[in-house]
Amino acid sequence: MAAMIELIQDGSVTSARGFSAGATYAGLKTQENGVLDLGILASDVPANLAATFSTNKILSPSVVLSRERATRGTARGVVANSGCANCCVGEQGLTDAKELTELAASHVGVDAQDMLVCSTGMIGVELPMALLRQNVSNIRPTADGGHDFAKSIMTTDTRQKEIAVSVEIDGKMVTLGGAAKGVGMIHPNMATMLAFVTTDADVEQKFLQSALGKAVDSSFNMCSVDGDQSTNDTVLVFANGQAGGPVIEAGSTAAQAFQEALAYVCVSLAKDMVRDGEGAQKLIDVTVDGAQTLADARKAAREIASSSLVKAMVHGNDPNWGRIMMALGKSGAAMNESKIDIFVNDIQIVHDGVAIPYHNDVVVSAMAGSPEVRFRVSLNIGDATATGWGCDLTEEYVTFNSAYST
Repeated sequence: MAAMIELIQDGSVTSARGFSAGATYAGLKTQENGVLDLGILASDVPANLAATFSTNKILSPSVVLSRERATRGTARGVVANSGCANCCVGEQGLTDAKELTELAASHVGVDAQDMLVCSTGMIGVELPMALLRQNVSNIRPTADGGHDFAKSIMTTDTRQKEIAVSVEIDGKMVTLGGAAKGVGMIHPNMATMLAFVTTDADVEQKFLQSALGKAVDSSFNMCSVDGDQSTNDTVLVFANGQAGGPVIEAGSTAAQAFQEALAYVCVSLAKDMVRDGEGAQKLIDVTVDGAQTLADARKAAREIASSSLVKAMVHGNDPNWGRIMMALGKSGAAMNESKIDIFVNDIQIVHDGVAIPYHNDVVVSAMAGSPEVRFRVSLNIGDATATGWGCDLTEEYVTFNSAYST
């Protein structure tokens, strides 16, 4: 039986019991009304921790430090900054990352080893430590501070990405909250962004790590904006057990319900990122079914969603299904061309690998009249299904990124 997951209105990363957050403006980004660029998220008690990080060979020292501390499996919180990636700055980057955790940990009264760090923004620029030392004490973490924290991690995002849900597990109502950022340099192999998930459920650490891996594979790893992978990717999940109830362990009914709720949160945040992709006007939703294996379904859906030609055709409301076939064919998934069916916003345009009669204007209208374009590709050689997400490629994306640093 599927878990009964309920969306919490105006929920945030501090909706789960025992979490607080806050943010301030520290001078890392251009000062504008309401801009925040430094935040802290903390648990009132030690929390079990699960984490995934970028697989890019060039990594921010902030990632290096957090990855090292995450091996302990517990943490009290994270300090995050936007406007500076703290990447490609030599040994100073690690020194600064450590000091930033020390400053944040001292401010909220926890051990520095229990504080992780995330940075996002321009590569090749050192953290302005003088500004951070001066301003970190301005952060006032509260149980209502999740919205400010979500705002403080934004770079080129146009809106905050937040969610909270409740689910009954073993007779206890538990909450999961989340915040994420990322609208460019998005083509995850883990996750090309920052994402933070909190829960007041008591989750055994090894199962929590396994659950996060599965959730990331079906959410953040299935979205693409521009085919580029960041140096600062981090997803963290904190479980502090403040809801009470028995420990959630692998193999139980409770584990299945928690897995579903965690996946729901991650998918929602992933889709929010793609909807807000730099210059994007449309979300692309790609479902591949009838694949021989889940791995094949995921490869195919991801390849289609990330194809520049497919993204350009969606921007132009052009039902050029040959581009979908092209992307499908290069995915490496097992397929038989003579069995492939393709649908655009539920209108079938290909059957058994060839075009069928359809009114082109109807398909164009269906694409143009919706902020979401759905492709369904049926391989018809198995029973595996996967969904991936992308966004259209617009002139605004090119214009924005042609002058990102100037």
